[in-house]
Amino acid sequence: MVTVAILGTVGVPARYGGFETLAENLVLHNAEANISHDLEVYCSAKAYPERISVFKGASLRYLSLDANGKQAMFYDMWSLIDSALRGTDVVILLGHGGSFIIPVLKLFSKTKFITNIDGIEWRREKWTGLARWIIRKSEAMAVKHSHIVVADNEAIREYVASEFGEDCKVIPYGGDHAIQMDAVEIPGVDLPEVYALGLCRIEPENNVGMILEAFSQMPEKPLVFVGNWENSEYGRALRQRFGGMANIRLLDPVYDPGNLRWLRDRACAYIHGHSAGGTNPSLVEMMHFGIPVFAHGCDFNRYSTENSAVYFETPAELVAAVRGLEAGRAREIGGAMREIAQRRYTWEQVGRAYFALMQRA
Repeated sequence: MVTVAILGTVGVPARYGGFETLAENLVLHNAEANISHDLEVYCSAKAYPERISVFKGASLRYLSLDANGKQAMFYDMWSLIDSALRGTDVVILLGHGGSFIIPVLKLFSKTKFITNIDGIEWRREKWTGLARWIIRKSEAMAVKHSHIVVADNEAIREYVASEFGEDCKVIPYGGDHAIQMDAVEIPGVDLPEVYALGLCRIEPENNVGMILEAFSQMPEKPLVFVGNWENSEYGRALRQRFGGMANIRLLDPVYDPGNLRWLRDRACAYIHGHSAGGTNPSLVEMMHFGIPVFAHGCDFNRYSTENSAVYFETPAELVAAVRGLEAGRAREIGGAMREIAQRRYTWEQVGRAYFALMQRA
């Protein structure tokens, strides 16, 4: 029996972000497709007060470090060392944190390393100086020393080929889980009858300020924007500046799947400002809802939406795009988004692709 370890996430059941959702769906695919791999998932003990030992047939191993923040690299390295020492056949490393240790592990273990390098993390504005250098070096180590490299977006594959002269396998994220649960109303939240929806971490490269500035110029167009406003000075400043406007509703983070379904079901458009990274989970999830997408015009988003969304790069462009979109064209774009999502962004397809890579490794 092939032994497989999934590393680099907070853990399962998924409670955090895109990589956790990916890990959970790989576990589900292993169980539902009767693949019968001996699957383990490494979890941060700090995130799970009640530490179950098995989830959907996968064994869970807990490490007493945070999976994010200052301890993230050590969490990943410890996971890699432990899995190699245990003789694991295949490791799936989600993110390239800890990749410095891979060439050392390859000297004495037969473990095969498959690394999803995520987006081009070092380009994010929040990283400067030494931190940016370490992240960039970690990315290079992952590309050069992993047995197989995975990118979630064609633009990342082109970057890897240009930067390192290496090829990688493109496997995006699934998004169909977003429409597979019942909607659950959020108590105390009174939504406009019609609104555009924004949903992301409040960071500069997600161009939240640009989106809010555009809608502040369109008082007739309601916007509901969900994010972690209190986690940074950037977010707090945006909430103070735009939070009092009549057409803009700024909501705190929403993680419950049923609550998210309730918010998304009522939206007439999705505004996606991400300009860094690769295929963004929140984008492919929203594409399944069949509504028009207004996306930042970076290559990542254009690849994800097959150049079929509406694109903007300034507040003025977003204002013109929103005000200029006619009802017939909106239905056409929404239909295109759903068709692309059903063709490319389902977890069944993603699971099959990852398990095919495991066999190849």
